[in-house]
This record gives sequence, structure tokens and C-alpha cells, in this order.
Amino acid sequence: MDKVVASAAEAVADVRDGASLAVGGFGLCGVPNTLIQAVYDSGVGDLSVVSNNCGAMESGLAVLLAAHRIRRVTGSYIGANKEFARQYLAGEIEVEMIPQGTLAERLRAGGAGIPAFYTPAGVGTQVAAGGLPWRYDGRGGVAVASPPKEVREFDGRHYVLEHGITCDFALVRAARGDRHGNLVFAKSARNFNPLAAMAGRITVAEVEELVEPGELDPDQVHLPGVFVQRVVALTPEQAADKRIEKRTVRA
Repeated sequence: MDKVVASAAEAVADVRDGASLAVGGFGLCGVPNTLIQAVYDSGVGDLSVVSNNCGAMESGLAVLLAAHRIRRVTGSYIGANKEFARQYLAGEIEVEMIPQGTLAERLRAGGAGIPAFYTPAGVGTQVAAGGLPWRYDGRGGVAVASPPKEVREFDGRHYVLEHGITCDFALVRAARGDRHGNLVFAKSARNFNPLAAMAGRITVAEVEELVEPGELDPDQVHLPGVFVQRVVALTPEQAADKRIEKRTVRA
């Protein structure tokens, strides 16, 4: 039951070229930077990533993106990541953009063993009809486009069929965790982290504070240890490394 491993490098040592990764976080919040860096240091590439976004300010998944280690991204937000946009438009990376709530539910469904579900999000758009550019050809044309999805009517309303997502590995960050893998997330870091963790066949969690079994109030646990296979305790320096994406100053 003790799922703690000695280092981030050991925790991701079996990630191979071509692996799929579900990665928690949003922007700079709740991003498993230490685990991502360990994946980068291992030298693997041709990765398929499922995450809300692909890093920001040269941190998070942006580290792997800049090194051209990512082949495909399933996400819902490009944001201000200019390198992500450049690679996408240049045809260097395949990108499946889907509504943010749909992405969250696809991860949750995959983790819950639900193969597919119907949602009204995207009905009447290219999300359902197909034709969204997944990969450009580098000359302004579309090399790979999204296929059409099944649409059905329930009680007079149309819904599009979306499939659950599972990945080879999931990388997440938690504020507290015990040796059994039970995790507690802090505030808005409890965004995509629990969902990504559920979707991974092997889930690795970096925790800012490692506690012993029994120290976490069961009513306060956000993700039970059944979804987590490996736990990495961060150093105080790693736990304190939390960047701010934008600062606003007023007189």
C-alpha cells in the first residue's frame, strides 16, 4: 500500500516514446512541473497529451512542447502560448480542440469506465459536424480534419456523442497526499487534476506535503488512493515554486 517512490525520475521511468499522458492543471495552477521535467529529462518523445492547455510562460507542458516532444494535444485552450499556436499552424503538431466542459467530462467518464456519453455542447457546430482542423499542412491547408460525430435526439433536444478518455499515464499535483495515494487539492488547483488522475492507467502524483495514512480526514479527501499508483514527495523548494502568470498593480 505504500505508493511513495524515491524520485520523480523513478516515478516516470517507464514512460516510453509514443505514450499518452493526461496532465492536470490550468495555466500555471496545479501543474505537475516536477514530473513534467522528469519526463523531459528522460528524453522520451512522440507523446500524445490530454490537458486543458499546453503550458504557459515556458513552464509545464511548454517544456516538452518547445523540445518538439509532443505529437498530439487534446485540449480546450491555447491561450497566450505563442509556440503552441505556431506549431499548430505550421503543421508540426496535431491538436484536437474541444469544449472545456466536454474535456472534463470525457476524462471523468474514462476514469469511471463509461465509454461514451451524449452532451448538447457542440451541437450545430463543427464539433458535431466535423471539419475542425486537427493538423495543418504548413501551407495554409488542412491535412487532417475532425470526423463527424453521432447526433441523437432526446426529448426534443439534440445531443452529440463524445467518447471517454483514458491514457497510459496521468501526471497530477496535489497539496497533500498520504502513502496510500489519497489526495487533497488546494482551491483552484482542484480543476483538472482529479479528472486527469482518474483517466490514467498509471497515475503519478507529486504532493507538496506527504502525510502518513490516517492523517487525512476521509471527508476531506478529493481523490481516493484507488486512482493513484505512485506518489512523489516534493522538496520544500519544489513545493514553493508557484509562478504568477499575470500581475496587476493599482495605485
